[in-house]
Amino acid sequence: MDFLDKYLTVWIFAAMGVGVGLGYIAPAVVDPIQEYHLVEIGLIAMMYPPLAKVNYGQLPRVFSQWRVLSLSLIQNWIIGPTLMFALAVVFFSGIVPWFPARPEYFLGLIFIGMARCIAMVLVWNDLADGSSEYAAGLVAFNSIFQIITYGVYIWFFALVLPPLLGLEAMVAGIDTFDITVEQVFWAIAIFLGVPFAGGILTRFGGVRAKSEEWYKEEFVPTISPVTLIALLFTVIVMFATQGDNIVARPTDVLWIAVPLTIYFVVMFFVSFAMGRSIGADYSTTTAIGFTAASNNFELAIAVAVAVFGVGSGVAFATVIGPLIEVPVLLALVNVAIYFQQKFDWAGYETGRLEEVAPVDTEPTESSTDD
Repeated sequence: MDFLDKYLTVWIFAAMGVGVGLGYIAPAVVDPIQEYHLVEIGLIAMMYPPLAKVNYGQLPRVFSQWRVLSLSLIQNWIIGPTLMFALAVVFFSGIVPWFPARPEYFLGLIFIGMARCIAMVLVWNDLADGSSEYAAGLVAFNSIFQIITYGVYIWFFALVLPPLLGLEAMVAGIDTFDITVEQVFWAIAIFLGVPFAGGILTRFGGVRAKSEEWYKEEFVPTISPVTLIALLFTVIVMFATQGDNIVARPTDVLWIAVPLTIYFVVMFFVSFAMGRSIGADYSTTTAIGFTAASNNFELAIAVAVAVFGVGSGVAFATVIGPLIEVPVLLALVNVAIYFQQKFDWAGYETGRLEEVAPVDTEPTESSTDD
């Protein structure tokens, strides 16, 4: 897989092109993609190898790292939603003279910003050599909050806050979104629960049947290519479902892409800086950064379609989200690897899970005398 790894950026853009072309030239492919849930299957398949690599015995230590968990909560539930709301206001509320008001895209960004990532973050973290244990732990940790708070956050940022800022037109005629905990729960259960269960069963079953050494040296390298193959497959079918819209509305795609790109980049750099500021090592900082920089587009799309319909501008904005996330987060993977090589990570021990070997010291003269 070295050849695929080395030119992954090329393959991603090629897959995007194939998907758009397929969806535009043969729009009939959209029906079987949706009927057989190919996007969902691709997402679950690409998440399985990273979750199979997790040493689940380390998760109690992950959840005991209160500084890392607190930082993730701040990033995901204060900074992230606030930043996305601010970008939605700037680009789609009409307060900036040369940016026309687009209430449907305003709401689309709100739906995206309130949904914290549970899927592709595992792939980006894996590609950047981040901690599999922290990525899995933080995703699970934030998912618990997401089940409880997603509807509340949508209510506050989309219905309560805009009128307080004089932006009543953004939610004119909307009284409630009626987002249930059950909707959020099932979205998380499918996209996170299924690959999580697969990873856990594989890990414990493989180690018990063979050995830890066999699992790491034989099994994990065998399944690792599935991540990239499934990623390319998912990109193709995802872009194919929107090929016609992308070609027909390229200006709108670019218009939505700008605030999303700003969001991904700002969240990544802010989160990476915050990770280093608490003394986190590279693998932990990378997991923190990608967990905060990504979003749960599957949940945002499902809720937007359920509330506003598949043909709505709100749903269109949420669908564009993952199409922008793929190339931008892939570029940030390369940035993370650059940071790994550029910065001196010696002494950054916060969150480290590996046992640190003691430093050998030369015996002193007094210790050698009888």
